[in-house]
Amino acid sequence: MSGSEPGKIGLWASTSLVVGNMIGAGIFLVPAAMASYGSISLLGWLFSGIGTFFLAKVFANLSKMLPTATGGPYAYTHHAFGDFAGFLVAWGYWLSNVCSLAAVAISLISALSTFFPVLDKSATAAIITGLGFIWLVTWLNNRGIKTSGNVQLITTVAKLLPLVVIAIGGLFFIRLQNFHPFNSSGKSVFEGISSTAAITMYSFLGIECASIPAGNVKNPKKTISRATMLGLAVTALVYILGSISIMGIIPQKTLMHSVTPYADAAVIMFGNSARYWASAGVAVAAFGALNGWTLVQGQFPYAVAKDKLFPSFFSRLNDNGAPYAAIIVNSVFVSLFMVMNFTKGLVEQFKFLILLTTLTTLVPYLFCAAGYIIIRFDKKHLHSGGWASAILIGSLAFAYSLWAVAGSGQDTVYYGFLLLMAGIPFYVWSVYKKNTVADRQ
Repeated sequence: MSGSEPGKIGLWASTSLVVGNMIGAGIFLVPAAMASYGSISLLGWLFSGIGTFFLAKVFANLSKMLPTATGGPYAYTHHAFGDFAGFLVAWGYWLSNVCSLAAVAISLISALSTFFPVLDKSATAAIITGLGFIWLVTWLNNRGIKTSGNVQLITTVAKLLPLVVIAIGGLFFIRLQNFHPFNSSGKSVFEGISSTAAITMYSFLGIECASIPAGNVKNPKKTISRATMLGLAVTALVYILGSISIMGIIPQKTLMHSVTPYADAAVIMFGNSARYWASAGVAVAAFGALNGWTLVQGQFPYAVAKDKLFPSFFSRLNDNGAPYAAIIVNSVFVSLFMVMNFTKGLVEQFKFLILLTTLTTLVPYLFCAAGYIIIRFDKKHLHSGGWASAILIGSLAFAYSLWAVAGSGQDTVYYGFLLLMAGIPFYVWSVYKKNTVADRQ
């Protein structure tokens, strides 16, 4: 494929999809969540970064072996394990991201409340604003992947600027005494690292995003692999340096109670006015993640519907080549879940949905790690590398994913499993419809 294919995204837009979807608004609160553990939390970042590296290698290598497999985790699982496993991954991943998108919309509203206090006081104003942004990115994504990819690239660069300024500039404001105590978790060093890595691993979710719109990527065999590894490198660097700077700038006891750690660090570095551009960075990060995950949520069910495991209307394309039906259905559900958060009596249900879907973001990683070994042993792919490296990378990625599932908690695993099983009736119906159509033909 040439590098001038119209209507497709290239390396930088693909990389921004990875970086933009991993770096959502939540990362701006992570340093505060980690503060109670002490500077041992920096080793947690390192540990989760190494684990994610093996996952990134799995997705990068799978994209070379199956370069046009739109749907990423679903497509790889479907290829390795067949319809049922593919459907379970698709069902859980789709539901998970719908709920996550609602949470991203809420974080965008929260960030904007710094500039518009009415959003913090009026549920009606917050709901209208949230719905406005949800349907704005719906419109953008329906204009085609080129448009949404360009928006993603712009917002990713914009969100990285304040993060990089604080991550690198903050190194000059560090006070070494702020790194003490090293381990205040009350646990052993190993347990402390495990606990902090369990928190940080969620910040790397989205490493697979470059592979999902594979059919709309220029030269996917090279681009997706490069975008995945480059995206991880940029994100890990920003995460780790940012955590070092903030932990070194803000005393531990103060950081533990901060609700805006990046903004607080910016104030120490540049004065009170810096709080506003830091808050603007959070808003841009949230908007970029909203756009990027909406892109993913259009491409993902589109790929599943093409295999007749989701309703056929998800595979409909508009004149811009965008899976408009999948995007619109996704936005309807995201809108409903967002409204739930601002409705008394439904807040707990919304939080419960977020908890439920945590597991379903990790299960695809398990399947893809195992599927990578299977696909690599396929005769068609023996030329792509040695068996030993395939087994090593796949096994380490699988072990890390399994550890992440275990670390998500007993309740999450139990209810997440029930959520996955709830999709079985839909799978049976899809198979019935698929066989019925085949019989008629």
